Amino acid sequence: MAGIYIHVPFCKQACFYCDFHFSTSLKKKDTLIKCLIEEIELRCHELENNVIETIYFGGGTPSLLTNKELRILIESIKKHYSVIENPEITLEANPDDLSENRIIELSESPINRLSIGIQSFFDDDLKSMNRAHNARESQVCLEYASKYFDNITIDLIYGIPDMSLEKWNKNLDKALSFGVNHISSYALTVEPKTALDTFVKKGIYPPIDEELALQHFNALVAKIETNGFVHYEISNFGKPGYFSKHNTSYWQGKSYLGIGPSAHSFYGNTRSWNVSNNTKYIQSIQKGKLPSTTELLSKQDQFNEYVMTGLRTIWGVSFKKIETDFGLDVLQHLKVSSLKFINQDLLELTNFLEEEHTSTLKVTKKGKFLVDGIASELFLI
Repeated sequence: MAGIYIHVPFCKQACFYCDFHFSTSLKKKDTLIKCLIEEIELRCHELENNVIETIYFGGGTPSLLTNKELRILIESIKKHYSVIENPEITLEANPDDLSENRIIELSESPINRLSIGIQSFFDDDLKSMNRAHNARESQVCLEYASKYFDNITIDLIYGIPDMSLEKWNKNLDKALSFGVNHISSYALTVEPKTALDTFVKKGIYPPIDEELALQHFNALVAKIETNGFVHYEISNFGKPGYFSKHNTSYWQGKSYLGIGPSAHSFYGNTRSWNVSNNTKYIQSIQKGKLPSTTELLSKQDQFNEYVMTGLRTIWGVSFKKIETDFGLDVLQHLKVSSLKFINQDLLELTNFLEEEHTSTLKVTKKGKFLVDGIASELFLI
């Protein structure tokens, strides 16, 4: 099984914290969509031995595409790839694009999962992030979406400077009141070369408070889990049956194809990525050439990636898989390097049978907020 990701590199305006590739000019939208269709066809041989089970429209802001444009892209995939009968098809959307009529149209399309970028239910937060929507639009779109879609996920951002714990809990309560079955929540991060990075350096915006972010994270985990959600990946919470199939395939090392400018692909021990420039992407595709760079992943790269993704999920890192894929020496390295974190109650072993190497290494509740730093200390250097 495999998935296809389509990057739609357009936004109405730039969020201050975002470092994804996009353009706020829609002049080349029609041309770029034609090139997305062409790339879908050009690369059909890459997943010829796989069946497609998920299609994901990310961005950017995919909800800027019309239903006709979305349908054409989906039909192109079904024409050139083997697709299961009822694939999970996700559309990332902003609340200001989701009127009741648009939601009804989407519910009648092949799209069966909405990922809505709420971020916050407070106008002051949205303005500070330069979001294109307001709090009223967030609530209205969720009222309509919950009538026509069963599979909805929303994004929320925590760790916003000066956001009290009380305010964060109000965000969570509001999100839960709509009955959504999946929530993705991320700490506000200052990425290099973003507007937010510039504002923090100039003293226009307060620096990130890690202690506040930790308080928000702990409140998030406690409240969400008591409402029937499973914390199945560090930033993702889903009720049983509503985990993101597409993103789970990433974390479990399945193959995926990335279509569009800046999109990444993964297959076995190779990774590739397209140029992060709309003009260069279009020019290359129009010449029948893929605007991509490919790298062969070393065993070290593969081990490090598996440790990073595995520890972030409820499935953890399998000692048996480490032994099978990387050998006993690497397994011994992992056992030794993880010991101090086990002693600090940041990692734990489950299914422990030393002689059979059947253990699974998982992060504890105490270690969840620190998982990326822990994983990096287990890497092969």
